Amino acid sequence: MDIRQLKAFVAVFEERSITVAAQRLFVTQPTLSVTIRQLEEALGVTLFERLPRGVEVSEEARLLYPQARRMLAQADAMRRMFRQRGDCLPLRLGVGLDIGRSQLECLLRRILEAKPGILVEVLEGCDGEARLTAEEDRCEDELFLPLWEEDFVLAVPNTHRLAGTTEQDPALLDEPDWIICPAHVSHQRLLDVLGAAAPALAVAARAGSLRLAAHMAAAGMGVALLPRALAADHPGLCPVALAGARPTRRVGLCYPAQALELPALQALRESLDNYSGSGADRP
Repeated sequence: MDIRQLKAFVAVFEERSITVAAQRLFVTQPTLSVTIRQLEEALGVTLFERLPRGVEVSEEARLLYPQARRMLAQADAMRRMFRQRGDCLPLRLGVGLDIGRSQLECLLRRILEAKPGILVEVLEGCDGEARLTAEEDRCEDELFLPLWEEDFVLAVPNTHRLAGTTEQDPALLDEPDWIICPAHVSHQRLLDVLGAAAPALAVAARAGSLRLAAHMAAAGMGVALLPRALAADHPGLCPVALAGARPTRRVGLCYPAQALELPALQALRESLDNYSGSGADRP
């Protein structure tokens, strides 16, 4: 069994036709039929039943398909890794724990599109030559390149009475179960939102990070004030916008000045220049 046979199998499985699959792979129909037969002989099973119009897949083919797709993806990844490694610029990128999935994926797409290419190693936390994080987490000796500005929202479980509400006036909030992050800078945002009601804050649970607070809120332990992108990561949460002056935060790249000498960071900055702060590609 080889990669060529797996590609042939996947094409026939997806097209349900040897004729169409042969056109997709740019081979002749007899050649594809022989390849499939060789794979069936190697596995000792029948993968397809030939019909007057197309093919019918067997139970064995249904079992093989997801594994074949996975093996082809791994083979393609290895080819790209070794083909591009010599041409790519290495960069270690740290990712803050409270960064939304959409923001990370957006930046990774930009890294993929950068010219020259960047061979990125993604790490959690503060490691790396550059970090994707909130501006408030920037160290004193770091530069900051803003990429997005996002609102904080009231993140409530889908079963909460406010779920489905478009906007909520903070002055009318009468919430008995708050999940707070006392050690996080966003806690002051919550106190500012609540204003005069802050001293009577009803605490249901405490979290060590905004990401943990999101998990706790999704589990139904209470409501939390979260960045919109982070709240959107959880299907169990409903984001409710706050009326009036909404608290916000900026997310971007943090890096020491000397990191600007890295060719990979230079390439990334050039890739980001045409949308930084403009809202394009904003999650």
